[in-house]
Amino acid sequence: MFRMQRAVAPPPVYYADSAPPPPEPPVRGRLWRVLGWVSIGLSAVLVAGSLTTYGFWRRLDGQIDREDVGGKLGDHRPPKLNNSLNILLMGSDSRAGENARYGTEAGQRSDTTILLHISPGGESAIGVSFPRDSMVRMPPCKRRNGTTVPAQFGMINAAFSNGGPACTWKTIESLTKIHIDHYVEVDFAGFKRVVDALGGVEICVPRRIDDPKAELHLRAGRQVVRGDQALGYVRTRYVLGDGSDLDRIKRQQAFMASVVKKATGKGMLTDPGRTYDFLSASTRSIKADKGLSLSVMQKLAGSLRGMSAGKVRFVTVPVEAYPQDRNRVQFAQAAAEPLFRSIREDNKVPEPAPAPAQNQVPPVPPAQVRLGVFNASGTGGLAQRTADQLAERGFQIVKVGTAKKRFARTQILYGAGAEGQAARTAIAVPGPRPRPWASARPGYVYLVVGREGARLRVINPVPKMAGEIRADRDICAQT
Repeated sequence: MFRMQRAVAPPPVYYADSAPPPPEPPVRGRLWRVLGWVSIGLSAVLVAGSLTTYGFWRRLDGQIDREDVGGKLGDHRPPKLNNSLNILLMGSDSRAGENARYGTEAGQRSDTTILLHISPGGESAIGVSFPRDSMVRMPPCKRRNGTTVPAQFGMINAAFSNGGPACTWKTIESLTKIHIDHYVEVDFAGFKRVVDALGGVEICVPRRIDDPKAELHLRAGRQVVRGDQALGYVRTRYVLGDGSDLDRIKRQQAFMASVVKKATGKGMLTDPGRTYDFLSASTRSIKADKGLSLSVMQKLAGSLRGMSAGKVRFVTVPVEAYPQDRNRVQFAQAAAEPLFRSIREDNKVPEPAPAPAQNQVPPVPPAQVRLGVFNASGTGGLAQRTADQLAERGFQIVKVGTAKKRFARTQILYGAGAEGQAARTAIAVPGPRPRPWASARPGYVYLVVGREGARLRVINPVPKMAGEIRADRDICAQT
């Protein structure tokens, strides 16, 4: 019924004893839930709109200023490993056009850089802030005039000045090894339009603020800000906090969390007019890559709907003081790499392991589980890959095989006396409910992988970061 499957790579050391093949599991129907989310706009805002006609999307699509960055990213980009979506969000400090009133500073830099990671299916989102004072190695970049800026070492926000959004995109990919799908850029004037379209955003300040230079005048406590007051609040560096860029990032993240909370609130989502005004203000206020096309927007709208604020959080890349200049920082690689790796691999915060039912035998440690893994999916190598992953987690893999028939569902079957082993397997492979089978060898568990696959429970999720901010928190909680 099962035949041995040739490994595609040298497997880990497995145990010598052999489990007999289980019976072919019955095919059972499964009700799939359809979840959806709409990703749009500024500051990691995920909005579900009720206006989804083609004409609606065409109007929004026509308002976006786009740039072709494809030829500027190079040939050695990180691979796309999964179906997650990574969008680079940049706040530009350009003083051109409507932004001239904010000064005459030469050049253009990325005042804010955030990598927004949206998990497959819209299960969660995380915005990762990169401090602009970070000292990093930047790759060579092409300018708009066709010349090349050589590779250099400097502050990360200089990448935008060197080669525009494509250079920042290329730099973040080189530092994190995370594949970026799209970018969105917003300037000062665009930021104000989006905030005003929301009807203002709630903030909370610890004391009265009067900063004529930033045109910022705020009373203490909870309040709603719009326009220049909102812009001054997220940009000011010295009248709030300790004057560092890291402290300002925390304030910006709190503001963005409040934006997400407002944009995903019931009042916004149930009012088509308000939703359209907000999305229209957003699309008129951003620049994006040409790949963020009408078809991509429609695909997102069709597959993503209803993101709640509680599933969005903001973190900052772990940094440490840069030895040559204490006013600058550098990535703390030992802490930053697990964050980057978990995003690359799309590790999500898992649900807690299910509590044992009444009278259920408690799960045993993985080392006590004797497990056979069989491929009933029709996808070559799936059993071996699954077995390798489970072996790395301490399971005793006694056999890897291939079923003669194909099945839709993944099954966990077990023999007499293996209730605790099956319970542990179900924790590692959530979804299938373990079932006893009288003909199975006593003390053994069989994982039969169907077409739905065997998605293992995450054991190294996107790590909890010090100071992270969830979008559903009380805005005054840490004031």
